[in-house]
Amino acid sequence: MSQAQNFQNHVRTVPAFHFFVLPVFALNFIWSIVRVIRNFSFETIVYLLLSVALILLAFTARIFALTVQDRIIRLEMRLRMQQALPADLRARIPEFTVDQLVSLRFASDAELPTLARKVLEEKLVDRKAIKGMIQDWQPDLLRA
Repeated sequence: MSQAQNFQNHVRTVPAFHFFVLPVFALNFIWSIVRVIRNFSFETIVYLLLSVALILLAFTARIFALTVQDRIIRLEMRLRMQQALPADLRARIPEFTVDQLVSLRFASDAELPTLARKVLEEKLVDRKAIKGMIQDWQPDLLRA
């Protein structure tokens, strides 16, 4: 049985990406540097550039996926807030930043109005700080 998600363990690790793809690309990059040092040539430089490109591709693909995820969370939270927030806060939904909305998604509907008001009034923007204020953690298990 897996442990319930909470603030301490909510960070998503993708084993295939974090424990296979990145280490293999890092090893390839290091080996490419070694080859350039041992046998400087056009071919070894091309392989080094290719290894850098592969690392950049991996990180760029991950960033693209996380950006799309954040956009979906922004939409989801705006819809959720329309139902969960009192009228005075509903009018302020456009004031929330993506970072604030992404952080508040873990809050229960019961505590969302209080946290949302605090985030806006205190102009809190740090994701970690906002998540740390959540008392009734609602897991998000469908993440990229």
